[in-house]
Amino acid sequence: MTSQPTFPSQVWLTNARLLTMMAGDAGYQVSSPTTVHIKGGRIASIGLPLPSTDTIPTIDCANRLVTPGFIDCHTHLIYAGNRANEFEMRLNGKSYQEISANGGGILATVSATRTASEEQLIELALPRLDGLLRCGVTTVEVKSGYGLTLKDELKMLRAAKALQDHRSVNVCTTLLAAHATPPEYANRPSAYIDYVCNEIIPAVSEQSLASSVDVFCESIGFDLAQTEQVFLTAQQHGLAIKGHTEQLSNLGGSALTAKYQGLSVDHIEYLDEQGVKALAENGTVATLLPGAFYFLKETQQPPIALLRKHQVPMAVATDINPGTSPFADLTMMMNMSCTLFGLTPEEALRGVTSNAARALGLADQTGQLQVGYQADLAIWDIDHPADFSYLQGVTRLHARLVGGQVDYV
Repeated sequence: MTSQPTFPSQVWLTNARLLTMMAGDAGYQVSSPTTVHIKGGRIASIGLPLPSTDTIPTIDCANRLVTPGFIDCHTHLIYAGNRANEFEMRLNGKSYQEISANGGGILATVSATRTASEEQLIELALPRLDGLLRCGVTTVEVKSGYGLTLKDELKMLRAAKALQDHRSVNVCTTLLAAHATPPEYANRPSAYIDYVCNEIIPAVSEQSLASSVDVFCESIGFDLAQTEQVFLTAQQHGLAIKGHTEQLSNLGGSALTAKYQGLSVDHIEYLDEQGVKALAENGTVATLLPGAFYFLKETQQPPIALLRKHQVPMAVATDINPGTSPFADLTMMMNMSCTLFGLTPEEALRGVTSNAARALGLADQTGQLQVGYQADLAIWDIDHPADFSYLQGVTRLHARLVGGQVDYV
C-alpha cells in the first residue's frame, strides 16, 4: 500500500453509497449516493448538500460503497520467527507433543521474540499489517504474549504502538503476559501468575502501554483461580478485561470474564448456554476466530444459535499468529465465519465493524458511520455488501480514511 498526500483537516465525500452499520435493519441497507462532511478527524454531517462556494477539498466516490473502516479486534501481529516447518511436520504425522519436545510450539516463538530487537519486531510485523490494511482495516488490536518477561512484554507492546508511526492505522494494545508458562517457571504456573500480577501489570499500567489485559484460560493455559487473580489485578490498575476462553474445553472462563465486565471472550468453541447467558447479562462480546478453527481442523463449532438466541453481539477477527492462524486477511475470516460457522453476511460484516468496536470498548467512537464518530472509513468497488464475505483474492478496496486522512491502495 502506498500513501498519497493527505487532505487538510476538512474534506467532503460526494456520491457515496453508505452502509452505516448502525443498529437495526437500516444499518445494513445501502443508501442512495450522498455526502459525508469530515472535519477535525470526525464525521461532521451526512447527507447535507455540498456548499456551492466552499473551498474545502472533495473526494468523488463515484457511487462506490462506503463503510466504516474494518476493525481486527484480535491479533498477535508482533512476533519473531517462523513456524512453517511445524506446519509441515504436523502434515507429515508429527504430534504437537513431539514438536514441542523438540523445541517447537509457542515457546519457539517466545525464544525468537525475546532475541529480536524492538525495531526488528516492527519490521517483521509491517507486512502482516499491510495485509490487513488491504482488507480495509483502520483499527487493529495487538496482543503481547510472546515475551513472558517484563522486559520482553514491554518491548512487544512498544513495538505494537509504534506501528502507528509507520502506517495510517489505529492500534489498541492488550497485555497477554498470561499466555503460557515460560521455561523459567516450568511446572510453576501460579508463581508465574504472581510475577505477572506483581511486576508486569503494574509496569504496563504505569507506562500506559496497554488498555486491556487478556488471559489464556484453558487446560493448557491457566485455571480459573489464576485467571481471576489476573483480572483482579488488572481492575486495580484501571485496565479492561478480555479472555481467551473455551477454545479447547469448557472451564467456565467466559462466565468469569463476563463477571468482571470483560469486553470480549474469544474463541469460545466449547461455550455452553450458561456461559452465553453470562455474556448477555454483562454485555460481553463473543469474538469468533475461524482462522484458528480452520487451521487446527477443529470440529467443535461455537454456539452460534445460542449467541443469536440470547442476542450476544458477535465479532470476527483474524487471530493472526504464527502457530494456529497465519492469516493476515480479515475478509477471508468473514468468508470462513459464514462457511464454517453459518453466519450471515450481515453478521460477518457487523463482526468486523460495530461489534468489533464493542469488543475493544470503542463502540461510541468507531465501527459505524454516524455524526460525531471518528472518520475511519473504507471506500469499496463493491455493489452488494454480501460480496465482502463472497469473493476472495481480488482487491476491492479503493481507499481508506483514518481520522479523515486518506490512504489509497
